[in-house]
Amino acid sequence: MKIVIPGGTGQIGSLLARAFAADGHEVVVLSRSPEKASWRVVPWDAQTVGDWAAEIDGADAVINLAGRSVNCRYNAKNRRVIKESRIRSTRAVGQAISEAARAPRVWLQASTATIYANRFDAPNDEATGILGGSEQGVPDTWKFSIDVARSWEEAAHEAIVPHTRKVILRSAMTMSPDGGGVFDVLVGLARWGLGGANGSGRQYVSWIHDRDFIKAVYWLIDHAELEGPVNLASPNPVPNAEFMRTLRAACGIGFGLPATRWMLEIGAFLMRTETELILKSRRVVPGRLLQSGFVFQFPTWPEAAIDLCRRWQEQRQSEAKGAA
Repeated sequence: MKIVIPGGTGQIGSLLARAFAADGHEVVVLSRSPEKASWRVVPWDAQTVGDWAAEIDGADAVINLAGRSVNCRYNAKNRRVIKESRIRSTRAVGQAISEAARAPRVWLQASTATIYANRFDAPNDEATGILGGSEQGVPDTWKFSIDVARSWEEAAHEAIVPHTRKVILRSAMTMSPDGGGVFDVLVGLARWGLGGANGSGRQYVSWIHDRDFIKAVYWLIDHAELEGPVNLASPNPVPNAEFMRTLRAACGIGFGLPATRWMLEIGAFLMRTETELILKSRRVVPGRLLQSGFVFQFPTWPEAAIDLCRRWQEQRQSEAKGAA
């Protein structure tokens, strides 16, 4: 296949590009800051249709991951850039697909599991899940994230692409041993003795193992009956306290200091990020994937954590040998 990945220079894009290239597919990444890679990287502005649209014409699949990182403080400027970067890039991709002489057969459009409500009582699947935005007693910044997610999806829905199937990827946190990703950060905290429960520890963590994420993307490309919103998450989200305890055990770390909410607020301010990434209860499950027959390689956190910790340690050892 020829697979085009707009915004594919981040962790998730690199994860997919490596997997596709290793399997012999032609990979083209669209980037605002092209750098040398093992696949072709084509410049684009992530706002308007340009010469890059020729890559989409005749492609088999487009996976749009473009958007400013949410790992920042939600001040007025960052809010505007976060929202606009997602809407404009999605509209540009939709226009390029609609104008293609040979439209791709599938467009996988990034979204986020954060679109669902903060809840503890029941899991959110695609059919019965409650979208967020109307919860009581949550910070205003959490409502901003819901607004971004809704606007992001609306931009994709507005695109008229009659010859291309659209799938909205409501992705949970993808756990990978790669440096700089969320798992790498969590292991770092645990190794410094800070791997205890966050806040109350009751909030659910929705996650997906990187191998299952790649497998699910392939599944969505191949299964023409699946379109619209699809949750990419493990079928077994767990409370934060259990999640961190299991991570410590998998990495052979016996103790982890808990962090209260006020401690997390101070830490988030100093790290220029938001506590929503830690404190929101994301109890999301993959209803449509399971119904379609998808089988997870790592459905539960203990086995996933063991595999990820082993690979994380192997990567760090390899990097140390390379630097020696």
